[in-house]
Amino acid sequence: MLKMFYPYEYAPDVYSINYDRLYDQGFRGIVFDIDNTLVHHGDSSDSKTDEFITGLQKKGFKILLLTDNDEERVLRFTKNIDTPYICDAGKPLPGGFLKALEILDLSREKVVCIGDQIFKDILGANRAGIPNILVHFITAPDEKKIGKRRYLEFLILFFYRHDKRSVHRLGDILQ
Repeated sequence: MLKMFYPYEYAPDVYSINYDRLYDQGFRGIVFDIDNTLVHHGDSSDSKTDEFITGLQKKGFKILLLTDNDEERVLRFTKNIDTPYICDAGKPLPGGFLKALEILDLSREKVVCIGDQIFKDILGANRAGIPNILVHFITAPDEKKIGKRRYLEFLILFFYRHDKRSVHRLGDILQ
């Protein structure tokens, strides 16, 4: 039961992932969460994020943003990024993840989901049968308080790290 909450891989941030290795493994699509995965919660995309997404697209990846945010927030984020998105996705229900596969026109085995929340991004991807990567959530420099769910995530990660069959299921994909 606890394994439904385990990511295939855990990374410090989206920039720590070696996307060339993912591509070499046959992945052609990436489904990203936005808030606290690509930027701090509520922030607009910045030039670093814009270049990052564009760079992945130039490598040959199809990118889709999957978020529980409303369209107004997503449009503000994608102002300089040309990528499809799904808002109000209803994570962790698998429907949004499966719709992402349809939009990307890729099978589960060719897509990886990347997000910061075990109880939304990872659980939803696992329910949909999609490989996934959990990244450490982005915090503001002066931010000290985290939500109660984050403490539960730390506990799940403790057990995850001690389950040798569950860690590094995507191989050596960290830079």
